[in-house]
Amino acid sequence: MTAQTDSLIRFLLPDAGVRGVHVRLDASWQQILSHGTYPPAAAELLGEATVASALFTGHTKVDGRLSIQLRSNTAMRTLFAECTAAGTLRGIVQLSGEGDAPRDLTALGEDALLAITIENPGLDPREPQRYQSLVGLGASGLDEAFEDYFRQSEQLPTRLLLAADGDRAAGLLLQKLPGDEGDTDGWSRASALFETLGKQELLDVAGNELLHRLFHEQAPELLGERPLRFACSCSRERVEGMLQSLGEVEARAAAEPTGSVDIRCEFCGREYHFPLTEFDILFSDAVVSSPAPERLQ
Repeated sequence: MTAQTDSLIRFLLPDAGVRGVHVRLDASWQQILSHGTYPPAAAELLGEATVASALFTGHTKVDGRLSIQLRSNTAMRTLFAECTAAGTLRGIVQLSGEGDAPRDLTALGEDALLAITIENPGLDPREPQRYQSLVGLGASGLDEAFEDYFRQSEQLPTRLLLAADGDRAAGLLLQKLPGDEGDTDGWSRASALFETLGKQELLDVAGNELLHRLFHEQAPELLGERPLRFACSCSRERVEGMLQSLGEVEARAAAEPTGSVDIRCEFCGREYHFPLTEFDILFSDAVVSSPAPERLQ
């Protein structure tokens, strides 16, 4: 067999009237893990969120980037994962203390917030078009929460399974096509086959082989496959924009103790050094060519 690693596969079960997306991450997931030290549950949630961000770019038209973010005031402060239209991935987890994240998401409390954000290019590159949807956290796992969201928001039956361990991450999404497409029990058949899939098998079996194993009697049609890889969107220009947005007085105050501002990207570990001697140029009247990031990277 040919291993399908770091890829997104879109497929169709035409007789059943069902569409689907499969994602598998190997090298890209290892790179994301290499930039942080995460306890087991936090790493598993990060892997699942990263896979979900990729799955949803295969399900929804995305010209820019799609991100998944979970915020809470408890053990896990932030979970963030992003996939771009170019197939690049990145993600981080921030914990409140030395403990692990809860594996049951309902333990995060009523104030926890889970959101899907799509950011597409606008007419002005500095002002992208942003669409955000909030996802309820009444389920214990990310896949269950997203299943509920798609059923309620799109009013289409949806099944989703996410899995991650220290070596790889993977996911499978099935959704009934809108309208009357497919035979009368097509969704029931596809859903029953989906139920036979466990998280370990999802992690162990390559994409094309998995789809054949599950759905070969449904004559699946492959609609396209694209590679996925780790990449970070940070740049010196973006960090310069962030410093300029802080203002010269605040930036100089931050630089005074050491003679510079040093910023490390949370996603890729790249470091940016800005000595005080460059501040006159940095805060000149030159037009900022790149938008400032929304958060310190």
